[in-house]
Amino acid sequence: MGKYQADAKQLLADIGGKENVAAVTHCATRMRFVLNDQSKANEKAIEEIPSVKGMFTNAGQFQVIIGNDVADFYNDFSAISGIEGVSKEQSKVAAKQNQNIVQRIIGVLAEIFPPLFPAIIVGGLMLGFRNFLEGVPLDALGGQTITESSVFWNGVNG
Repeated sequence: MGKYQADAKQLLADIGGKENVAAVTHCATRMRFVLNDQSKANEKAIEEIPSVKGMFTNAGQFQVIIGNDVADFYNDFSAISGIEGVSKEQSKVAAKQNQNIVQRIIGVLAEIFPPLFPAIIVGGLMLGFRNFLEGVPLDALGGQTITESSVFWNGVNG
């Protein structure tokens, strides 16, 4: 056992025990819990644990800020609780069950739009190029636009 054994035991009790934990994982500085019943978590008691620097709930996950030693804390927590950690993807799936309908809708929209950004950007660049062809007079062409001076570019412009 490591140096966080007592704090990990206290955290397990304050989040409602092993039965209240649906999934647990960690990132660089935080322990991420998916709790079966978030009302069982005693937030005031958790804040009093010396290793805990803060906590919040986000996207259906109860997150406890530990700091840079989170990997050691996580190992001690896993050894004490007997709870096997899950992957971040499995944790996200479990956390979706704790989200309300508005959070789920926003999550779906957030997953839909990022893949469309490249197409939107390319469309804007194409419109800009088209506007340049038909709207910017060039001195080298005698003050005409490219589409006015060339049958080819006029055809490309549509």
